[in-house]
Amino acid sequence: MTPTIALIAPGAMGAALGQCLVAHGLRVLTSLDGRSEASVMRARQAGMQATDIDGLMQADLLLSVVPPAEAEALAESLAPHLAASPRPPIYCDLNAVSPTTLARVEARVRAAGAEFVDGGIIGPPPSASRSPRIYVAGTQASRLAVLNDHGLSVIALDGPSGSASALKMCFAGINKGMTALTTIMLLAAGRSGAGDALRQELAQSLPEVISRIDSGIPDMLPKAWRWHPEMREIADFLDACAPGHHDSAGRQTFEGFAELYAQLGDPASREPLQRVLMPLIDTGKSTSAGNRTR
Repeated sequence: MTPTIALIAPGAMGAALGQCLVAHGLRVLTSLDGRSEASVMRARQAGMQATDIDGLMQADLLLSVVPPAEAEALAESLAPHLAASPRPPIYCDLNAVSPTTLARVEARVRAAGAEFVDGGIIGPPPSASRSPRIYVAGTQASRLAVLNDHGLSVIALDGPSGSASALKMCFAGINKGMTALTTIMLLAAGRSGAGDALRQELAQSLPEVISRIDSGIPDMLPKAWRWHPEMREIADFLDACAPGHHDSAGRQTFEGFAELYAQLGDPASREPLQRVLMPLIDTGKSTSAGNRTR
């Protein structure tokens, strides 16, 4: 059976996923109520079909692809529609949230009578030459395998629901955490007059870090506004992984990274930070970075 897909929302990743699925023969529905002009344009260019929320309930699979801070609110808003549907779609949460947050989303969705899949996206938005890996877990995870026949790369984990989200938290913690750490130290070097010397030393001792700086930081800046809630999800995840003795070091580290990304995501505070950062970055080397991290 060829499934019909409902996808919320047509942001950069969501629209790219939708476009890939449409190009591979699937009907992809979305809701454009309250969406920005940019989102509407992305959805149309992707070939996604706009409908109302009840129309989304006619799909076989519903993919939730929103900023982490919006994951619970989306599930809450869709729950009455799932409950009213005689055959609700399987709800697939593909957001960068902690297993604790995911468990709340899952409980709300299941209480509304829908099946649920835990998922996490690792990698850049799909293009003609590449696809992110979509890790899924839970009793219904195998239901997403059909998307492998339609341009995506879906990998089902053996673990229970929550393990795909845990994988995403660990990967993002390393990847985006390293970007935060290099950004913090560049700011310190730039403010203290050691910026150029630091670049020269890194080029000799840790050239791979120079590559991360020149590609990763420019790639991060327009995304920082949605990375800061993800860092807080990682902080919560680290606490939950240390039952009986909260991981205060891990929490404090990622709360600090969250604050950095919040500042970089706020136009009012971003400008003075960029004035320190950008002279220490070779932006000519960032053109191949694309959407390298997610």
